[in-house]
Amino acid sequence: MALKLKEKQNYSKALTSTLGATLLDDGCFFSVWAPLATSIIIHFYTFEEEPLGSIKLVERRGGFWFGCVEGVKAEDCYAIEAQGEDKPEAGLYFKAGRLLVDPYAKALNRPIIYNESLYKENSAAFIPKAVVLGRDDFDWDGVKKPDLERNSAIIYEAHVKGMTKLNKEIPPSLRGTYLGLAHPVTIAHLKRLGVTVVQLMPIAASMSEPFLVQRGLSNYWGYNPLCFMALDPRYATSARNAVTEFKTMVRELHRNKIAVILDVVYNHTAEGGLDGPVLSYKGLDAKRYYAYATKEDGSRDFLQYLNVTGCGNSFNVDSNISLRLVSEAMRYWITEMQVDGFRFDLAVTVGREYSDSRNYRFTRHAAFFKYCFCEQEIDRALLIAEPWDVGWDGYQLGRFPAGWSEQNDKFRDSVRCFWRGDPGLLGVFATRLMGSRDNFAKRTRSINASLNYVTYHDGFSLEDLVSYNSKHNELNLEANRDGANETTSYNFGVEGKTTDPDILKKRRQMKRNLLASVLISQGMPHILGGDEFSRTQHGNNNAYCQDNDLSYTHWERTAENDDLIDFIGLLCRVRLSSVILKDLNLDDDNFHLRADSFLVRWRKSDGHLMESEDWNNPQIKSFLLYIGDRDSQGERWCFIINQGANEINYKLPSVPDNKMWMAIVDTSEENGVPQRYSNAGGLESWVAPNSIKVLRMIETKNREFVSEGLEYIRHRNRRDFDYKFHR
Repeated sequence: MALKLKEKQNYSKALTSTLGATLLDDGCFFSVWAPLATSIIIHFYTFEEEPLGSIKLVERRGGFWFGCVEGVKAEDCYAIEAQGEDKPEAGLYFKAGRLLVDPYAKALNRPIIYNESLYKENSAAFIPKAVVLGRDDFDWDGVKKPDLERNSAIIYEAHVKGMTKLNKEIPPSLRGTYLGLAHPVTIAHLKRLGVTVVQLMPIAASMSEPFLVQRGLSNYWGYNPLCFMALDPRYATSARNAVTEFKTMVRELHRNKIAVILDVVYNHTAEGGLDGPVLSYKGLDAKRYYAYATKEDGSRDFLQYLNVTGCGNSFNVDSNISLRLVSEAMRYWITEMQVDGFRFDLAVTVGREYSDSRNYRFTRHAAFFKYCFCEQEIDRALLIAEPWDVGWDGYQLGRFPAGWSEQNDKFRDSVRCFWRGDPGLLGVFATRLMGSRDNFAKRTRSINASLNYVTYHDGFSLEDLVSYNSKHNELNLEANRDGANETTSYNFGVEGKTTDPDILKKRRQMKRNLLASVLISQGMPHILGGDEFSRTQHGNNNAYCQDNDLSYTHWERTAENDDLIDFIGLLCRVRLSSVILKDLNLDDDNFHLRADSFLVRWRKSDGHLMESEDWNNPQIKSFLLYIGDRDSQGERWCFIINQGANEINYKLPSVPDNKMWMAIVDTSEENGVPQRYSNAGGLESWVAPNSIKVLRMIETKNREFVSEGLEYIRHRNRRDFDYKFHR
């Protein structure tokens, strides 16, 4: 059927303002926001980009151009041409013959790869085409979302490609794809670890920066988005099936009670600054989509993009059209794609507004945050902020609204420095252990507001954190100038790889200390994917442009890796078995009003309480944290932290006659299971140097049961491990 614009009809306002392509029974309805354009043309193609024709939209209502085109069917593709003035000083980038990607595209027929000559000379060949999607008929097979609460979230950060690209147990065609993540081998590994949330690094369509392309590199991480709703086709076995494959991945993870959250980049786009390419937003309404400096008279200086992101531009969520796009993208991912939440890259930028028409400042009362609160589907989701950007007043840790969690870099730095032996951090470490209430105010913020981590995608991997004192980023071709200079790491005597058994043993124990600190602390724990396999980037702490096996997870089934995987699994299951570890409720810290409340005591090795001066005493390098339910039948725990180089014998708190202390975690052991120290239930416990020991009060009659459970953890290569501690 030939393409034909339907004759003028009285379309409803709801339909005309539904941006993007909407397939109807009698054609496809298109609506494009371009208030200053003089004309809008839609160019149509087959999926393989054979031209089908062009249609000029002839109706406009306010800033919306619209029309219904007969003859368009599902899987046909299109691009937009916006004509008008090309006048950057006025914020106008219209140009006849230049094709643009629809900001509301929900699928692309191919990835976008920057090619300067094509960009300048052959726009039709350069720009990928938006795909017209048919009606959603995906079979969710009755699988529902896990409906996970924040207090049960244990996050595993993964890159879709990097996680499975080198896994030889997965069919080659599925490695590095959405379906690779959905493969039973991958899911079995996640269940063995005990994590409950997979956080995917950006999966929205993105483009590598031109300067990287010139160097023969690419943006592997994907933090340079072109579209907010279209999946990156690179992670699908077929671009035609990307949406179905992504939904399949979500369904299978949900089937196994694992939630999925997306790392979203709503702070900037791949169009860069003034000299950057015109790909989508710039060519339709640059004045509203981006933030600009202000002149003395308060007007915008369209020749000076505000760059609070360090990426050339800042997406201006203070404008109606930008906020609308972000909000529709979030609704799309939550409802149609069934994801469970978001981690917002450089979230401060998303919360910036022109407070007095001049200053582009962060406010926790921004319209974006109000929208998240008012939209029930969003408010119930996991919302995690990276609480900074690179602009003025860009560090906002602890200042996001209630209901949000925030990446706590103070936890990261304090814990790293503490375990590498920096003095004077006993009190700081204790503060981080208890939810960083110096940053997240009691009563107004949940104790799970702090997202606790020691490694993230940006920075050293866990293996490199204990193997390098300095960054080694030469492969990025920036003369080692990129990446953070301060690594808060320690190599234990040799920079990088070594065969020294003593150094290797120290490194393994330090990794266990760091992971244990994350998983026993109050707050939401985060683990970087690949750390369980001792993944190394050989000292590169900014591997964003390394799309190769330097960044991929190596699935090496060594004894050391199996021990570390078992150790993480032990910690995750210990955490999930405990109300105290998941969501501590104290009398003076009752964000949640519940019937239960707990008692906290800090003790020295002789059993006496820590005094104020003890926290600053350089001779004291350890403490015992006691947390117990005020009900004598409830939970009681001891967490003994020993930063020192000597063994310490700790006197334990007394317990009722029918109870005993059972050691269940010891980081001095290769798999974390207590073996060298007695579990006889007495009131003393030896603690190894530079280690953490966790004890739980149990009923004496359950001693054999718990011991058998701990023995079971020692077994390797299990795929269906589901042991839970007796409560």
